[in-house]
Amino acid sequence: MNIVFLGPPGAGKGTQAKRITEKYGIPQISTGDMFREHLSKGTELGKKAKEYMEKGQLVPDEIVLGMVEERLKQPDCEKGFILDGFPRTVPQAEALDEMLAKWGKKIDYAIAIEVPDEELVKRLTGRRTCKNCGMMYHIIFKPPKEDNKCDACGGELYQRADDNEETVRNRLKVYHESTAPLIDYYEKKGVLHRIDGMGSIDEIFERIVKVLG
Repeated sequence: MNIVFLGPPGAGKGTQAKRITEKYGIPQISTGDMFREHLSKGTELGKKAKEYMEKGQLVPDEIVLGMVEERLKQPDCEKGFILDGFPRTVPQAEALDEMLAKWGKKIDYAIAIEVPDEELVKRLTGRRTCKNCGMMYHIIFKPPKEDNKCDACGGELYQRADDNEETVRNRLKVYHESTAPLIDYYEKKGVLHRIDGMGSIDEIFERIVKVLG
Protein backbone atom coordinates (compact mmCIF):
# COMPACT_ATOMS: atom_id res chain seq x y z
CA MET A 1 0.00 0.00 0.00
CA ASN A 2 1.87 3.06 -1.29
CA ILE A 3 0.36 6.34 -0.15
CA VAL A 4 1.02 10.01 -0.91
CA PHE A 5 -0.27 12.54 1.62
CA LEU A 6 -1.37 15.94 0.33
CA GLY A 7 -2.69 18.84 2.35
CA PRO A 8 -1.89 22.40 3.35
CA PRO A 9 0.30 23.31 6.35
CA GLY A 10 -1.75 22.83 9.52
CA ALA A 11 -4.10 20.21 7.99
CA GLY A 12 -2.77 17.52 10.35
CA LYS A 13 -1.00 15.33 7.78
CA GLY A 14 1.83 14.42 10.15
CA THR A 15 -0.53 13.36 12.94
CA GLN A 16 -2.63 11.18 10.61
CA ALA A 17 0.42 9.67 8.90
CA LYS A 18 1.79 8.55 12.30
CA ARG A 19 -1.51 6.83 13.10
CA ILE A 20 -1.58 5.05 9.74
CA THR A 21 2.00 3.88 10.38
CA GLU A 22 0.85 2.40 13.71
CA LYS A 23 -2.22 0.73 12.22
CA TYR A 24 -0.77 -0.70 9.01
CA GLY A 25 2.92 -1.06 9.91
CA ILE A 26 4.22 0.94 6.95
CA PRO A 27 6.79 3.72 7.43
CA GLN A 28 6.03 7.43 7.19
CA ILE A 29 8.65 9.09 5.01
CA SER A 30 8.96 12.82 5.49
CA THR A 31 11.34 14.75 3.25
CA GLY A 32 12.25 16.96 6.23
CA ASP A 33 13.42 13.92 8.22
CA MET A 34 15.36 12.60 5.23
CA PHE A 35 17.16 15.91 4.75
CA ARG A 36 18.10 16.05 8.43
CA GLU A 37 19.44 12.49 8.33
CA HIS A 38 21.58 13.09 5.21
CA LEU A 39 22.89 16.38 6.61
CA SER A 40 23.79 14.88 9.99
CA LYS A 41 25.52 11.86 8.38
CA GLY A 42 27.31 14.09 5.87
CA THR A 43 26.39 11.86 2.89
CA GLU A 44 27.17 12.90 -0.70
CA LEU A 45 23.52 13.83 -1.26
CA GLY A 46 23.49 15.66 2.07
CA LYS A 47 26.55 17.72 1.11
CA LYS A 48 25.01 18.66 -2.25
CA ALA A 49 21.72 19.64 -0.62
CA LYS A 50 23.57 21.74 1.97
CA GLU A 51 25.22 23.87 -0.72
CA TYR A 52 21.79 24.94 -2.01
CA MET A 53 20.24 25.37 1.43
CA GLU A 54 23.07 27.64 2.59
CA LYS A 55 22.39 29.93 -0.38
CA GLY A 56 18.68 29.93 0.48
CA GLN A 57 17.87 28.11 -2.77
CA LEU A 58 15.51 25.21 -3.37
CA VAL A 59 17.25 21.84 -3.48
CA PRO A 60 17.03 20.53 -7.10
CA ASP A 61 14.66 17.67 -7.87
CA GLU A 62 17.41 15.18 -8.76
CA ILE A 63 18.94 15.46 -5.26
CA VAL A 64 15.55 15.11 -3.53
CA LEU A 65 14.65 12.17 -5.79
CA GLY A 66 18.00 10.55 -5.02
CA MET A 67 17.18 10.69 -1.31
CA VAL A 68 13.64 9.36 -1.87
CA GLU A 69 14.94 6.50 -4.03
CA GLU A 70 17.51 5.49 -1.41
CA ARG A 71 14.86 5.56 1.30
CA LEU A 72 12.29 3.53 -0.68
CA LYS A 73 14.87 0.79 -1.34
CA GLN A 74 15.11 0.07 2.39
CA PRO A 75 13.50 -3.20 3.59
CA ASP A 76 10.87 -1.51 5.80
CA CYS A 77 9.22 -0.14 2.61
CA GLU A 78 8.56 -3.63 1.20
CA LYS A 79 4.92 -3.64 2.31
CA GLY A 80 4.35 0.01 1.45
CA PHE A 81 5.04 3.56 2.62
CA ILE A 82 3.49 6.96 3.28
CA LEU A 83 5.15 9.92 1.57
CA ASP A 84 4.59 13.15 3.49
CA GLY A 85 5.81 16.42 1.94
CA PHE A 86 6.78 14.80 -1.36
CA PRO A 87 6.05 15.10 -4.24
CA ARG A 88 5.44 18.87 -4.24
CA THR A 89 5.24 19.41 -7.99
CA VAL A 90 3.95 17.49 -11.02
CA PRO A 91 7.49 16.84 -12.40
CA GLN A 92 8.40 15.27 -9.03
CA ALA A 93 5.23 13.13 -9.15
CA GLU A 94 6.08 11.97 -12.68
CA ALA A 95 9.64 11.13 -11.68
CA LEU A 96 8.33 9.21 -8.65
CA ASP A 97 5.97 7.21 -10.89
CA GLU A 98 8.85 6.33 -13.23
CA MET A 99 11.02 5.27 -10.29
CA LEU A 100 8.28 3.04 -8.82
CA ALA A 101 7.46 1.55 -12.24
CA LYS A 102 11.06 0.26 -12.47
CA TRP A 103 10.30 -1.87 -9.38
CA GLY A 104 6.83 -2.87 -10.58
CA LYS A 105 5.16 -0.57 -8.03
CA LYS A 106 2.84 2.45 -8.15
CA ILE A 107 1.08 4.98 -5.93
CA ASP A 108 -2.15 3.35 -4.73
CA TYR A 109 -3.70 6.25 -2.83
CA ALA A 110 -3.23 10.02 -2.86
CA ILE A 111 -4.95 11.25 0.30
CA ALA A 112 -5.78 14.97 0.18
CA ILE A 113 -6.78 16.38 3.58
CA GLU A 114 -8.91 19.46 2.96
CA VAL A 115 -9.35 22.27 5.47
CA PRO A 116 -10.66 25.82 4.75
CA ASP A 117 -7.95 28.52 4.75
CA GLU A 118 -9.56 30.51 7.58
CA GLU A 119 -9.45 27.46 9.84
CA LEU A 120 -5.78 26.86 8.93
CA VAL A 121 -4.89 30.47 9.79
CA LYS A 122 -6.58 30.00 13.18
CA ARG A 123 -4.73 26.72 13.78
CA LEU A 124 -1.28 27.94 12.70
CA THR A 125 -1.27 31.41 14.26
CA GLY A 126 -2.36 29.94 17.61
CA ARG A 127 0.64 27.63 17.95
CA ARG A 128 3.07 28.29 20.78
CA THR A 129 6.34 26.48 21.49
CA CYS A 130 8.31 26.18 24.72
CA LYS A 131 11.72 27.90 24.40
CA ASN A 132 13.15 25.40 26.83
CA CYS A 133 11.88 21.89 25.97
CA GLY A 134 10.15 22.44 22.60
CA MET A 135 6.72 21.27 23.83
CA MET A 136 3.91 22.51 21.58
CA TYR A 137 0.72 24.27 22.70
CA HIS A 138 -2.20 26.01 21.05
CA ILE A 139 -4.00 29.00 22.53
CA ILE A 140 -7.41 27.60 21.42
CA PHE A 141 -7.04 23.83 21.13
CA LYS A 142 -4.37 23.01 23.72
CA PRO A 143 -3.70 26.00 25.98
CA PRO A 144 -1.12 25.77 28.79
CA LYS A 145 -2.45 25.74 32.38
CA GLU A 146 -0.73 29.07 33.02
CA ASP A 147 -0.49 31.82 30.40
CA ASN A 148 2.73 31.61 28.40
CA LYS A 149 4.25 28.97 30.72
CA CYS A 150 5.07 25.41 29.75
CA ASP A 151 3.17 22.80 31.83
CA ALA A 152 6.09 20.38 31.56
CA CYS A 153 9.12 22.51 32.49
CA GLY A 154 7.83 26.02 33.30
CA GLY A 155 9.71 27.45 30.30
CA GLU A 156 8.51 30.53 28.41
CA LEU A 157 6.27 29.97 25.37
CA TYR A 158 6.80 31.85 22.11
CA GLN A 159 5.26 32.13 18.65
CA ARG A 160 7.53 30.91 15.85
CA ALA A 161 8.27 33.56 13.21
CA ASP A 162 6.64 31.44 10.49
CA ASP A 163 3.42 31.17 12.53
CA ASN A 164 2.41 34.84 12.26
CA GLU A 165 -0.66 35.61 10.14
CA GLU A 166 1.06 37.25 7.17
CA THR A 167 3.55 34.41 6.80
CA VAL A 168 0.83 31.78 7.23
CA ARG A 169 -1.35 33.36 4.51
CA ASN A 170 1.66 33.49 2.21
CA ARG A 171 2.51 29.83 2.88
CA LEU A 172 -1.09 28.88 2.05
CA LYS A 173 -1.00 30.88 -1.19
CA VAL A 174 2.23 29.14 -2.24
CA TYR A 175 0.73 25.77 -1.28
CA HIS A 176 -2.40 26.28 -3.38
CA GLU A 177 -0.41 27.46 -6.39
CA SER A 178 2.07 24.60 -6.33
CA THR A 179 -0.15 21.75 -5.15
CA ALA A 180 -3.36 22.37 -7.11
CA PRO A 181 -1.78 20.79 -10.22
CA LEU A 182 -0.77 17.73 -8.13
CA ILE A 183 -4.38 17.24 -7.03
CA ASP A 184 -5.40 17.22 -10.73
CA TYR A 185 -2.53 14.85 -11.57
CA TYR A 186 -3.61 12.21 -9.05
CA GLU A 187 -7.29 12.75 -9.82
CA LYS A 188 -6.63 11.89 -13.49
CA LYS A 189 -4.79 8.75 -12.34
CA GLY A 190 -7.91 7.76 -10.40
CA VAL A 191 -6.11 7.44 -7.04
CA LEU A 192 -7.11 10.74 -5.39
CA HIS A 193 -9.29 10.65 -2.27
CA ARG A 194 -10.44 13.92 -0.72
CA ILE A 195 -10.75 13.76 3.07
CA ASP A 196 -12.67 16.34 5.13
CA GLY A 197 -10.02 17.61 7.57
CA MET A 198 -12.52 19.20 9.98
CA GLY A 199 -13.42 17.44 13.22
CA SER A 200 -11.48 15.49 15.83
CA ILE A 201 -8.27 13.59 15.07
CA ASP A 202 -10.18 10.31 15.55
CA GLU A 203 -12.97 11.33 13.15
CA ILE A 204 -10.49 12.29 10.41
CA PHE A 205 -8.56 9.05 10.97
CA GLU A 206 -11.78 7.03 10.59
CA ARG A 207 -12.45 8.74 7.23
CA ILE A 208 -8.98 7.82 5.99
CA VAL A 209 -9.22 4.19 7.19
CA LYS A 210 -12.56 3.88 5.38
CA VAL A 211 -10.78 4.78 2.13
CA LEU A 212 -7.81 2.47 2.74
CA GLY A 213 -10.02 -0.40 3.86
